[in-house]
Amino acid sequence: TLDFPPGFVWGTATSSYQIEGSPSADGKGPSIWDTFTRRPGAIEDATSGDVACDHYRLWQSDVDLMAELGLGAYRFSVSWPRVLPNGDGAANAAGLDFYDRLVDRLLERGIEPWVTLYHWDLPDALQDRGGWPARATARAFATYAGIVADRLGDRVGRWITINEPWVVAKRGHFHGDKAPGHHSGEEAVLASHHLLLGHGLAVRAIREVAPAAQIGITLNLTPTVPASTDAADIEAARRFDGDANRWFLDPVFGRGYPDDVLRDYADAGWLDHGVSLESPSDHDVIAARHDFLGVNYYERTIIRDQGDGTPAKVVPANADLTDMGWEVYPRGLTDLLTDLSRRYQPESIVITENGCSFGDAPSDDGRVHDQQRISFLRGHLLAAHEAVRAGVPLDGYFAWSFLDNFEWERGWTQRFGLFGLNPETQVRTRRRSADLFSEICRENAVSSAIVRKYAPQIFDQMFPG
Repeated sequence: TLDFPPGFVWGTATSSYQIEGSPSADGKGPSIWDTFTRRPGAIEDATSGDVACDHYRLWQSDVDLMAELGLGAYRFSVSWPRVLPNGDGAANAAGLDFYDRLVDRLLERGIEPWVTLYHWDLPDALQDRGGWPARATARAFATYAGIVADRLGDRVGRWITINEPWVVAKRGHFHGDKAPGHHSGEEAVLASHHLLLGHGLAVRAIREVAPAAQIGITLNLTPTVPASTDAADIEAARRFDGDANRWFLDPVFGRGYPDDVLRDYADAGWLDHGVSLESPSDHDVIAARHDFLGVNYYERTIIRDQGDGTPAKVVPANADLTDMGWEVYPRGLTDLLTDLSRRYQPESIVITENGCSFGDAPSDDGRVHDQQRISFLRGHLLAAHEAVRAGVPLDGYFAWSFLDNFEWERGWTQRFGLFGLNPETQVRTRRRSADLFSEICRENAVSSAIVRKYAPQIFDQMFPG
């Protein structure tokens, strides 16, 4: 039996736009994702989050399902435009009331609420005023954070400011496949700076009204390795690691932006806007004391040089891939966590997302057998335990996701949930992976009995004879 430390937090995670639906109910304003999904061709299957998982109406029964799993915690995000339809100004009482009721219900069922304040659904009104490339958005975010913390902080002890700022900045403002769908390196750099600044300002705002709060930021991180020992591949891997990982880690831990990445951005012409990113006061704010680092891990990244210095991702031959095309590589989680612990010495690390998208295998017994997801969870939890044994201060694990949900630009083509969901009928169906996760949560351990029960073929491989 591989026991996790006493008090280890087990939970699942979701985000507001992906599950809530009801995009204009009770005074909610539009978000950039409400707008982006209307753009022809933006979403793979031409769907939107208008209904999503209808969680805004079905939240009580959803919390009951979480309680049946034996979850210790539930990480959800607050919809900024549901609380502040115009991004700032007067708060929408009905929006705050919804999260107030949700928190109370979770606590009644013995589930600790973990609140994420920003999971990508920026109020459209703020986008019209410049969005994240505008410094004013960081200040507006801090005001919003203070409003939500003032309302919920007497019952919510764990707060995450921003989820995956790299995705917001680079996928939303440079690659353009996520809202708001722009293609500007300069905008991406400015957005990344203001997201981090907003994080630091929000930390201060939360602490003002909830001094005992435990606060962190969630970064999507990927261990990055060169495809070969070739100097060009090593350099390309450095560039990718700097952009994806160190650009966000270094300033949060008080080191400022990495010099080599600043040079990369300057060479690309992304710093020609004349706005300095080196303000000592900004970096002091960004480095505000945080209590834990949230880590979202899905895959490692192997990088080769395309011939012009541009990094390109390589997928190993015969790699086991999820339906998203991501390599299943549990060892990468151990490598990532131990490297973070060594380089940055965080007080606490929490895996705030880890999961996979797989379709369900046909079944004759009425059960939803998702053996690939079971194997994924087993492998990554063993990898997490290996990091704990190596001395990493790992304090929690949140599976992504509680439900199948609207998967951003991929629409409903991907299935990440421990519970399957039919978006046409809104019927939730418990998968076998949920049974596995439930037993792990209740035992605070991954035991050979659990592995044998849910993954007998893996058990036979681990314990031949």
